[in-house]
Amino acid sequence: MFKIAITVRNRLSVTKKCIEAIQRHSGLPFQLYVYDNCTNYNLEGHFNYFREMIERKVVTQIVFNTEESTFSAFGKAVGSNMFGLQHEQDPDKDKVDFLLLLDNDVIVTPGFDKILSKAWGNVKKLKMNNIKVICQLPGGVKEKKLLKTTIAGFPACEGKLSGSGLWSIQNNFFTEIGLLDLKDFQGLSKRHDQVYWRKIEKCTNGKPYILGIKKKLAVHVGALVGSLCNTLTRNRNDPNVLEKIKFIEQEKRIDAMSFEDFYSEIINNKKLINDW
Repeated sequence: MFKIAITVRNRLSVTKKCIEAIQRHSGLPFQLYVYDNCTNYNLEGHFNYFREMIERKVVTQIVFNTEESTFSAFGKAVGSNMFGLQHEQDPDKDKVDFLLLLDNDVIVTPGFDKILSKAWGNVKKLKMNNIKVICQLPGGVKEKKLLKTTIAGFPACEGKLSGSGLWSIQNNFFTEIGLLDLKDFQGLSKRHDQVYWRKIEKCTNGKPYILGIKKKLAVHVGALVGSLCNTLTRNRNDPNVLEKIKFIEQEKRIDAMSFEDFYSEIINNKKLINDW
């Protein structure tokens, strides 16, 4: 069994596709934790959808955060901490295969979980103790060094940095690396990744800490649905910035598509496939 944490703000249509992809493409049992941070568009739709997901036991936990409960800090950092704290309290946390941090605009591919499980098994067998995160390539990985052996049957690189849209971490990550200090994120809509890069590099004494697998584990579809972080950051002084993150037309288009049509569109989009 593995655990997944998804952070959400608006963009319900793609959240639905993200969760459906997890249901369709997972081969292992999972628990799904969702952190909805300060949604300001179609809130009733979010409530109704997640009520159904709870009733169907698809979602293990749903948290609806407000500006006050996020302490005016970046929602992803708050959600990450909440997930870490929740996991640390689990009496059976050591039995969990791995954890997965996932953005709601990242659509997993078939068998992603079994590949990650096998990859962590390889990492432990090879005693690669400096590896704290597994992701896909290119995935923003820098300072890449090709490994002499394959991981989970695929070419792989060690490196640093990478974007946390899909980060697989071990079940002791929050014990070993720690939580984020939310004072560093107040008034911001970014920096989750950058702060964790520094924390992980300190823990590994400067050694490569990311393992990137040359296999498409997921497709990042932010270009189709609109980027919250970029929009909030670029328009932070605009009094109407909250209107700009509703992405109404994108919501309508994606919501009208079946999962099959949506997945076919993104998996055949060379720009999306090659970009991340």
